[in-house]
Amino acid sequence: MLLAAQDRAAARVVSSEPYQLRNPTVDLRNSLFDSFLEHRSRVLAAAGLLILVVVFLDWRYRDDAFISFAFLYVIPILLAAAFLNGWTILTLAFGCSFLRETFSAAPWAQGHLLRFFTSTVAFLFCGLLVRELARNRQLVIERGRQLEEQMFLRQEAEEQTRILIESSPAAIVTVDDKGNMRLANEAAHRLLGSDEPLQGDPIGKYLPSLAKIPQGDGRHTHFRTEMECTGQRRNGEMFLAHVWFATYQTRSGARMAAVLSDSSEQLRERETLGLDSLMKTSRVLVGAMLHEVRNLCAAAGVAHTNLARKPGLGGDEDFEALGSLIKGLGSLASSELRLASERKVSTVDLRTVLSELQIAMGLTLAEAGITVRWEMPAVLPLARADHQSLLQVFLNVIQNSVRAMEETARKELAVVVSVEEGKLTIRFRDTGCGVAEPNRLFRPFDPDAETTGLGLYVSRAIMRSLKGDLFYEPQETGSCFTVQMALVEEAVGDRQ
Repeated sequence: MLLAAQDRAAARVVSSEPYQLRNPTVDLRNSLFDSFLEHRSRVLAAAGLLILVVVFLDWRYRDDAFISFAFLYVIPILLAAAFLNGWTILTLAFGCSFLRETFSAAPWAQGHLLRFFTSTVAFLFCGLLVRELARNRQLVIERGRQLEEQMFLRQEAEEQTRILIESSPAAIVTVDDKGNMRLANEAAHRLLGSDEPLQGDPIGKYLPSLAKIPQGDGRHTHFRTEMECTGQRRNGEMFLAHVWFATYQTRSGARMAAVLSDSSEQLRERETLGLDSLMKTSRVLVGAMLHEVRNLCAAAGVAHTNLARKPGLGGDEDFEALGSLIKGLGSLASSELRLASERKVSTVDLRTVLSELQIAMGLTLAEAGITVRWEMPAVLPLARADHQSLLQVFLNVIQNSVRAMEETARKELAVVVSVEEGKLTIRFRDTGCGVAEPNRLFRPFDPDAETTGLGLYVSRAIMRSLKGDLFYEPQETGSCFTVQMALVEEAVGDRQ
């Protein structure tokens, strides 16, 4: 239906606009002049025939002193001059003057030489005048046609632009220098929740941030950018707006054009995804910490058992209570660990994750002057992992590499993907300062760590909860962190 409406509108433009631009009287004059110019040979033949007629009349009545047809030579000159150049008109004027004097009543008598000269000049200027008038008339008509065609094309382009704007699913508005909307398409009315025309309404009523943007006065730099801001519909409902806008200058003053979209749903999805990722990471962190608590409880239980063999401690109530507390804490840690380790099995396309990693870290790596080399086979099997959690692990590993290469002259990072021993392996090799004590890398709350010391610890806990692993591989220079993931086929076999 929308395409049909566009076709009808375009057909209406093509069929009606040219007739609205034309004046019937002007069209008739232009048509007659065009017909005159199109019959060049006929007009010149008629001019030559008229010259012969005038010569015959002059010869026929040359004995009658009261009758002279010499003035009629100007008619063929006026007809032919529109098609001749200056020298040809001069030749024609000279020839007509010669014929006039030759067939006059007293040919070449005294004083006729002066009359010959004056008549030649008169015929010449008449011809040149007609030639210039014809040429100017032709230029005016051609220019008028060009202007008419330009006006038609401009109106057609404006109509097509209007149809495009009205049929666009994106909300489009234009704002004048006073902050009032001059144009708003149907999508803008739907977005801003208005059944009434928006023309004339202040943009600050719906998007206050846009009203604060200076539009300039032709001497300042114009804005062409995008932003996110809070918007308000006519009924007072708030929404998150993503705005692409540009300011420009017109004869009527400064203007701003903006394309609007409702990003509220994307915000909800982003926050929901972030919360879900946070919950998963928190559960992994809790599980990893409880694993350490369980190990400590096991060690405390062994120590309690050994102490129970000593005389005097076996029947002590406090000592027995301590043993019960150790067992209870171990049981609690074991149950919570099982709960925290439960993860939904899903398949991940590693190529997609690495593409998002390039986008997320591309600007950071470029600003740090780090050259990145990506090596991976043409075909990659699906792996068992969680998309967002895996991306977080990769981001953490690369950020560690960026920090390690801050002070090095050679800054290179290689991301190498391979399938080894039934597992998908990703190695991150950098040319950083290396790791002095690898055995302390994955310790939580390491006092020598630059931050909290939880980054690598949590990353490894995430990978182990997904039946994978994260570990450090020593090398001569730099560092190498390796991420391993179980393949989908292997994960399915483990569950069976």
